[in-house]
Amino acid sequence: MSTIQSPIPAYLEDLLEQVRDHDAGELADYIPQLKDAEPDRLALALCTVSGRVYSAGDSDVEFSIQSISKPFVYALALQELGLEEVRHTVGMEPSGEAFNEMSLEKDTHRPLNPMINVGAIAVNQLINGPDSSVEDRVERIRSMFSEMAGRELSLDQDLVDAELSGADRNLSLAHMLANYGKITDEPHDAVLSYIRQCAIEVTVDDLAVMAATLGNGGIQPVTGKRIFDTAVCRQTMAVMSAAGMYDQAGRWLAGVGIPAKSGVAGGLIGVLPGQLGIATFSPRLNDAGNSVRGTALFHKLSNDMGLHLMNPIAQGTHAVRSIESHGSTTFITLQGTINFAAAERIMHEIQQYGFSGSTIYVDINRVVAVDPIARRMLASAMKTMRDEDFNIGLYDPDERLNGLELSDGTEAPVVTSEDIDEATS
Repeated sequence: MSTIQSPIPAYLEDLLEQVRDHDAGELADYIPQLKDAEPDRLALALCTVSGRVYSAGDSDVEFSIQSISKPFVYALALQELGLEEVRHTVGMEPSGEAFNEMSLEKDTHRPLNPMINVGAIAVNQLINGPDSSVEDRVERIRSMFSEMAGRELSLDQDLVDAELSGADRNLSLAHMLANYGKITDEPHDAVLSYIRQCAIEVTVDDLAVMAATLGNGGIQPVTGKRIFDTAVCRQTMAVMSAAGMYDQAGRWLAGVGIPAKSGVAGGLIGVLPGQLGIATFSPRLNDAGNSVRGTALFHKLSNDMGLHLMNPIAQGTHAVRSIESHGSTTFITLQGTINFAAAERIMHEIQQYGFSGSTIYVDINRVVAVDPIARRMLASAMKTMRDEDFNIGLYDPDERLNGLELSDGTEAPVVTSEDIDEATS
C-alpha cells in the first residue's frame, strides 16, 4: 500500500517565498508591544469546511487578534440577541473612513457598522447582557473564541495595560456613544472591555479555523460543534465584505473578492462561504492599517485559486466520481469543474486510499474545466505517484490538461480508450 502526499503545504511555502522580500509598510507604532514586533514574521494557513488545516511559515507564533475580533464578536451579539436588536445599536453600511473615525448615522446616532472601532465598542457592550461585569463579558468572548479555535486561548494583560494608557481616541468614541445612549457602561469600562477583547492571542491556524467556522455555517469544522446559526454567519460575512477592510473595502471586494478582516498586529482573515477559512500574519502595515504581505498573499490566492466571491464558475463539490481498482490498475475518475476546493478534496480522497498494484490512471473525461492551481496540484499528485514507482497515465480525450507538465519538466503520459479497455478487460 502507498499513500500519496498532498502538494498543498509546498504550494503555501512557495506563496510565502513569493512575498517574503516585500518590505514595504510600517509596524503599528502607537502600542509598544506592536512597535517592537519582529517585522519579518510571515505565516499562512487554510482550513477547509471539512476541517483540514494546512499552514506554512511562522504558523505557531501567537499574536493579538486586535480588530479581527470584530466580526466574531458581532456574530456573538447576533447569536445572543438577534439581528433586529443588534441593529438598534449598530448599522451595516460601509463608512468609507478610517477605522478610528467618529462615524455615526445622522438621524439614529448609531455607528455605521461593527467593523470600525466605534461600532465594535458598541457591539462589545451587548455581550452577556447590560448588567455584565467587564470580567464576565470578556470571559464570554474569550470562551467563544476558544470554542471557535478548538483550543483554550489566553489574553495578553501587558498589552491591555499598554493600550489602555494610550486609549484617548477610543475613550472619546465611548464618551460619544454614552452621550447618545448607545452604551450603558462607564466609557472607561467600555474601552477596557473592548481592548481586552482585542488582546486575545491567536495563531494563523486558530484564525483559519475560526474563519472556516463562519464559512461552514456556524459549525466548527474540526470539532463539529455548532457555535452560530447559519443566518448569523451569513449576516456577519455580508458585513465583512462591505466594511471589513475599512476605507479599502470597495477596492478589496472588487480586486480580491473575499470577505475579510484585518488587525493591526498583522493578522488578516478571509472567508469563502462553503469552502475555506484563510489567515495570514505579517506585521508591516500599509496606510489603511492592513498587512502589506498579507494583502499580497490574498491577491495571489484569489487569482491562483479562483476564489473571488463573484467568480461565475461552478464549484466542484463532488469532483471525485470514483476510485476503483481493476486487477493491477487503479482508476481515479474525476468530474465537473476543478478549482482549488475541488482539487483539495481530490487530494484528500487520494491520500485516504491505499494504492496497490502497479498502475494508476487519472480519468478526466467528465471534467469540464480545470483552473491553474488545480492543474498544478494534479501535476504534483501524478509526479508523486510516479516517484512511488507506479506507472501513471492521464485519460484526457478532450485535452483539458493538454501537455500537463510535471515538476521535473516531463509531460504526464497520455492513455487512450484502448488502454482503458485493456486494463478493465
